[in-house]
Amino acid sequence: MWQMIIGTALAAALAALLARHAISTARRRKAEPDRLLSAAATVLDKPRISAGMTAGTYVLTGHYKGRIAEVKVVADTLAVRKLPSLWLMVTLPGSLPVGATLDLMMRPAGFSSFSNFDHLPVTVPNPPDFPRDAVIRTDDAAHMPDPSIVSRHLALFRGRYGKELLLTPKGLRVVLLAAEADRARYGVFRQADFGDVSIDPLMVTDSLDLLMALRQEIETSETASS
Repeated sequence: MWQMIIGTALAAALAALLARHAISTARRRKAEPDRLLSAAATVLDKPRISAGMTAGTYVLTGHYKGRIAEVKVVADTLAVRKLPSLWLMVTLPGSLPVGATLDLMMRPAGFSSFSNFDHLPVTVPNPPDFPRDAVIRTDDAAHMPDPSIVSRHLALFRGRYGKELLLTPKGLRVVLLAAEADRARYGVFRQADFGDVSIDPLMVTDSLDLLMALRQEIETSETASS
């Protein structure tokens, strides 16, 4: 009799705990876009924050030094044997005078849900001044951007947070690690909870300045060789 009563009480307590957790999670998700990106929005002119096309993705758009810029945060929960990651993707769209894609990925380990790196067919040997853990892939080694130009813009990739630098005929992108999920919550609830993380405006500024400088050098180099 007492065992049944205690069991019922414990079940009710657990149900209440799970209900409170579900309500808290729903409230956090509703506030997540502004919490993640409102500080970063101060970097851009005419900023706009919106939800992305997939769950856990939020997008900040605006202008930086006269150019259209996009800042996206993507929750990656597909990695095997790793904590879920929150990736910061900073893009400077616009035609670039290059004939092929150059994709530099730091420490690639299996499928990258936020990138097409795994689908590029050609792996290029690392120039000596590139980070040791970098891997370069392209769709056309003969027409990809000059790695010697790229090598002068890799400051963000010499630490643990720089993940990807992408150069394509359609624009440029930097991907940085913004946060990793809380280990305890992920272990218990299997949810990618990144706490109260907010994207640091300095990370966005540094990424955009890198992309602006790289774009300018590529355009100058192309003009000089024409």
